[in-house]
Amino acid sequence: VRGMFYHAFDGYMDHAFPHDELRPLSCEGEDTLGGYALTLIDSLDTLALLGDRERFTSSVEWISKNLRFDINKTVSVFETTIRILGGLLSAHLIASDYATGMRVPAYDDELLNLAEDLARRLLPAFDTPTGIPFGSVNLLHGVDESESKAKPLYIVASHNTFLSPFSNSHSRGYMCSTPITSTAGGGTLTLEFGVLSRLTNDPIFEQVTKNAVRGIWARRSRINLVGAHVDVFTGEWTQKTDVSVGLQDAGIGTSIDSFYEYLLKAYLLFGDDEYLFIFQEAYGAAMHYLFNDPWYVEVNMNSAALVWPLFNSLQAFWPGLQVLAGDIDPAIRTHTAFFSVWKRYGFTPEGFNLATLSVQHGQKSYPLRPELMESTYWLYKATGDPRYLDAGRDMVASLQYGARCACGYCHISDVEFHKQEDHMESFFLAETVKYLWLLFDLAAGPDNLVENGPYKYIFSTEGHLLPATPQISLVREHCSYVGAYCRSSNLTRESYTLDISKDDQETNGSGFHTSLATTRIFSRSSFQKSTSVSGLIKGLCPGLTHEQKYGIPYMTSTGTMPENEPPNQGAATRVESHSVVMLPDSAFKHSPTDVQKTGDDDQESGQEWSEGSLLKE
Repeated sequence: VRGMFYHAFDGYMDHAFPHDELRPLSCEGEDTLGGYALTLIDSLDTLALLGDRERFTSSVEWISKNLRFDINKTVSVFETTIRILGGLLSAHLIASDYATGMRVPAYDDELLNLAEDLARRLLPAFDTPTGIPFGSVNLLHGVDESESKAKPLYIVASHNTFLSPFSNSHSRGYMCSTPITSTAGGGTLTLEFGVLSRLTNDPIFEQVTKNAVRGIWARRSRINLVGAHVDVFTGEWTQKTDVSVGLQDAGIGTSIDSFYEYLLKAYLLFGDDEYLFIFQEAYGAAMHYLFNDPWYVEVNMNSAALVWPLFNSLQAFWPGLQVLAGDIDPAIRTHTAFFSVWKRYGFTPEGFNLATLSVQHGQKSYPLRPELMESTYWLYKATGDPRYLDAGRDMVASLQYGARCACGYCHISDVEFHKQEDHMESFFLAETVKYLWLLFDLAAGPDNLVENGPYKYIFSTEGHLLPATPQISLVREHCSYVGAYCRSSNLTRESYTLDISKDDQETNGSGFHTSLATTRIFSRSSFQKSTSVSGLIKGLCPGLTHEQKYGIPYMTSTGTMPENEPPNQGAATRVESHSVVMLPDSAFKHSPTDVQKTGDDDQESGQEWSEGSLLKE
C-alpha cells in the first residue's frame, strides 16, 4: 500500500504539480478546484502518517512560501473546506508540535495563517437568511446576493460526480438556477471551522457553521429526516436537476451522508452535547425509516414511503460511523452486504439497484472512492476479525490490477468492463490509500501517529487528522462548573434565545435501541419558559439544564413555528418493500439468512451499544 501511495504521489509531483490533480493516463496536470496544488495539500498528513519527514517538511515549506488565496476564483465551499482548509489545519497541527515527531524546525504557523485567510474568504457564503451557506463563493469578491438568484451556482453534492461550471467534468457539483445547497454541503463544515476557531481564539468560524447545522436541523421533517437539497433563502427542501432524486427524498448517501458523520464527530472532538443530541435524534430516525436490514434505502422525508431501493457507493461510510457510535452489529451486517457488491464487480459502482440486483443505469463508475476502505478499517479496529484484512487485500488487488495506470491510479468509468478514465481525485491519496495503510499497519502491530501518537484523532470526511488536543477539545472543560471563568471571556459573543418546555417531553419512537436512547427534549407547540443562553460561552458560565442546552426549535420551511404538535414519530406511515437478499460471497461464512432480520426483530432486540465503544472512550 505504501508503494501505491508513492506511485500516485510521485506521478502527481513529476507530471502535474502545482496543478490541482493528476491525469494519470496522459501524465498531465489539471486544475479542478482553485489551481493551488490541491493534491499536495490533501496529501500532507498522509506523508506525515507514513513517517516521510523529508517530503512532509519540503511540502510544508513550499506551501508556506507559495500558496495564496487572493485570487479571482469561484470555488465550492464544501470541497474547499474539507480538502484545502482541513489539509492545512491537519498539517499545521502536526508540523507545529514536537509531540508528533514530525515538527518542522523553521515552521512559524504559516499554514494556520493561510487557513485563517481562506476561511475568512469563505465566510460571505454564510450570510443567508437561513444561516445555511451558499454552495460557492468567489475568493476575491465573495457572494453577490443581487445576482445569486439569477446566476447558476456551484451546488455541492457531497463526494459525487456532477458537472461544474467552474472546473471540469469531474468536479463534485452541478448547475442550478437557484441558490440551493446540499444538506451535506451545508452541514459538513463544523470540524474544520471549529478547529480553526479554537486555534485562533476567534469564535466566528465555529459559530457560523454551527448555525448552519441548526438551520438544517430546524427544517427536518416531523419524523426527524432531512432532505438532500435546501434553498438557502427560503429554507425549503427542493430538488436538484437530476430527476432520479425526487423532491424531499431522505437517505444516508449522496448529498446527505457527511451531515450525519459530522454530528457525531463534532461531539467527539469538541465535547459539545448539542451535536450528540442532534445525532441521536437523526440516527434513530435513519435506523427506523431507512434501514432495510442490511441495506439502506431512500424514502420520502415526510411519509417515509419508499422511493428508491438503491445502494449508493457513498453509503459505505455508514458502518464506520456506526463503529464510532458503538452500534457494531448492524455495521457488520451492512458492511458484509456492501462488500458483496465489491466482490461481484471488483469495485463498487456509484449506484446498485437493490430491486434488480444490477448496476444502476448511468451510475457504473468507480472514482476511487474511500468509504468502503474506511469502514473496513474501523470494523477491523473494533472487532479484530481477520475477514476485514481479507476484504482489504481484495480491495488492494482490485486497485492494482484494475485501476493502476502509467502515472497513478485511474477512475473506473464502468465497473462491469473495468474501463479506465484519465482522472485521479486528490482524495485517493488523502483517504483511500490512507485507510488501507492504517488497516494493515494495525494488523502488523501499529507504529504510527494515529495508533501510537500523543493524541486521539478524529478523521475529517476527507480523512484529515484532527487531534483531540487540550486546546481543541478542552477549551470549555473548566466551564463545566457553575461560576467558572471561561478562557474566551475577552471575546464578544452574541446571545440567542431558546424557548424551552421542560414539561412537554415525549418519548422518541425512532426504534433507536441503545444505551443512549434519546427522548424529545422540547415541545413544538407549547413553550412555558424562555431562557437566554450565550451562543458561545463567555465570562461566567451558568449551569444549564439539559433542556436549555439541547432545545433546538423545529421550523417550517418558511421559518415559522408550527401551530400543531406533530404526530409521534413511531406513528408515521412506513411502506413495506420486497425483501432484498445479500449477494452471496464464499469469502464470508454468512448466508443471506444469517445477515438478515426483520424490522420487528430489530425493534424487539433491545440491543445496546457495547460498553467498550469508542464513544465511551
